[in-house]
Amino acid sequence: MNIYVDFDDCLCETARYISGLAAEMFGVDVPYEQISFFDLQRSFSITGEQYERMMIEAHKPESLLAFEETPGASETINAWIKAGHEVFVITGRPYSSFGPSREWLDRHGLRRARLYCLNKYGRDSFIKKSDFNLEFDEFYKMHFDLAVEDSTLAFKYFGHLPELKVCVFERPWNRSCELPGEGYSICPDWLSVRKVANDILLC
Repeated sequence: MNIYVDFDDCLCETARYISGLAAEMFGVDVPYEQISFFDLQRSFSITGEQYERMMIEAHKPESLLAFEETPGASETINAWIKAGHEVFVITGRPYSSFGPSREWLDRHGLRRARLYCLNKYGRDSFIKKSDFNLEFDEFYKMHFDLAVEDSTLAFKYFGHLPELKVCVFERPWNRSCELPGEGYSICPDWLSVRKVANDILLC
């Protein structure tokens, strides 16, 4: 199989880290479980200028390297790779964060997972003069059998793959979302993601 895996809030606990950052920088107390929207500016009720400052801080190398791994992520991905599957970590982070993102994967035993930066959300403005190493025309030429993604905003990028199975990694901001089709399933942890992958292999 070819497997797409999102980085933030699938492989690591990005929102938990940023929740603490918002409290530290602006005195905004919104615990992780109360982050109701993928749009963090809206979730934290901060200004556009504050959001930009927060995201710049969150994308500094020392911040990216401090994100905690989501339990079971590296174990599952390495099992897939060992079984001969291709794993592509496709992140919406700007290309300027590629180095520390690659280092985070390596530190967590994911050296064999490929990493690509794709401008999923048009956020390149918060780090000026950034570039991306995967353009959409290249992305749409790629084939995936399974995807692991937490953001409902990214679902639109899977439309060219009608047979794709999508594991929606459960987070507070997607618990009440309406799934686009039968190929989508909510997965509360990596054990359930692994079960979906096994079900595909048994078909």
